[in-house]
Amino acid sequence: MTDGNGFLGGRLLVVAFAGWNDAGEAATGAVGILRDLLDVSSLFEVDPEVYFDYQFNRPTISTDDEGHRQLEWPGATLFGPAEPGVVGEPLADDAQLRVSGSNAGNIYLLLGTEPSRSWKGFTAEVLDAALAADIGGIVFLGAMLADVPHTRPISIFVSSENPEVRSELQIERSSYKGPVGILSVLSHAAELVGIPTLSIWASVPHYVHNAPSPKAMLALIDKLEEIIDVVIPRGDLVTEAEEWQTGIDTLAADDEEMAAYINQLEQARDTVDSPEASGEAIAQEFEKYLRKRGDGRDGQSGRADGRPGPDVPRQP
Repeated sequence: MTDGNGFLGGRLLVVAFAGWNDAGEAATGAVGILRDLLDVSSLFEVDPEVYFDYQFNRPTISTDDEGHRQLEWPGATLFGPAEPGVVGEPLADDAQLRVSGSNAGNIYLLLGTEPSRSWKGFTAEVLDAALAADIGGIVFLGAMLADVPHTRPISIFVSSENPEVRSELQIERSSYKGPVGILSVLSHAAELVGIPTLSIWASVPHYVHNAPSPKAMLALIDKLEEIIDVVIPRGDLVTEAEEWQTGIDTLAADDEEMAAYINQLEQARDTVDSPEASGEAIAQEFEKYLRKRGDGRDGQSGRADGRPGPDVPRQP
């Protein structure tokens, strides 16, 4: 529980970006749910003309509830509570429709699309806005494609570069080295200016990467709720996650090769999760699994336990 000190003692900024860091739209979906459930408004928006290539991140057109056509440009928006630190008392009928808990009035959000260019300038703008809002800590949400089965709980990996945060929350430090996304750039810069950070990543089955993953979104929300000490209503997300899994089960039932592959992933995952599994046994099982897979697929090398592999984007 929040005691007024440490990472949870101040204003927390929860961040997600569409793009490289957002497999199955899980991270942006989770922050989008928070935006809809919290009483927040826009505090800052980047100028999309500066940071986006519209041939790469094209604007989208849609129709609103009143039938009006509206154009939406890629960008990034910082949202904050109307009255920071104040937790409203919801009406009885609204009790399950709002984020609640003593920390709910301290939650800020940054939601957008990964920029196409000028990352240093983008990072500087975002951190200036965070400092102006007196943000005391940042939580980055990400999702990656990995060799994990859809039939098992979504693997979540929590890490931090900040030793105090690691000690307070009993989490690990990532050992990843390699290419990174905007989350890592922002995290590195935030630590340099004195804002502690942590990252929460979900592993999304690579063989269903074309569809949004409500199960991964739900897993991120579960862990986020635990970390930031609030209660987040799930709405229809639990049902959607169940329907997502059932739909993939149906597809696999008609595809023997896909079913066999999923069975291999299940065996590898169950070996890793078994109580008697030692580090050596896990390594041997994973090596055996990789030999069966041959040379694998480019860019899809998550571990059998759902944690990122050596060339999968992850917070370094």
